Amino acid sequence: MRIDGDTYQRILGEELRKLRRRRGWTRKELNQHLQSEISLQTLATYELGTRQCSVVRLVELCIAMDELPQDLLARVHRRVFTDEPGRIRLDLNRVVADNQPELLPLRRWAQDRLRQNERPASHEVHFDLAAVERMAELCGLSTVDLLARLRALSAQSS
Repeated sequence: MRIDGDTYQRILGEELRKLRRRRGWTRKELNQHLQSEISLQTLATYELGTRQCSVVRLVELCIAMDELPQDLLARVHRRVFTDEPGRIRLDLNRVVADNQPELLPLRRWAQDRLRQNERPASHEVHFDLAAVERMAELCGLSTVDLLARLRALSAQSS
């Protein structure tokens, strides 16, 4: 099982934001419940998934929102590693190797992402339905057609 750190961080951020919003708190109100001072910008970057959160900081955030850290991480883990309806897991190397002319925009994106990726083990990505819809537009395909093509590529990598 490979871990896509960017995806994991983004989903962790989404889960933190959901927790805060369920409590009806703003970031400022959450900050007032923390043991240590965190800037509102730092909280925002945690929720956006653009900044990594230390384990201690994550536990502190969970305690402030009356959430068990293991429960939060279990939800994140399920979202990252379980294929949910409307989600597709894809090996970027398979996209690059594919020669369907309609997938050229996706192939270019995959090549660029692989080139930029400093962790060679992280060549697997997860797409949700909204991302697939946007990619279908770029490729000039229907969402259903692109999903079928991506699932076929995904099956090749299994």
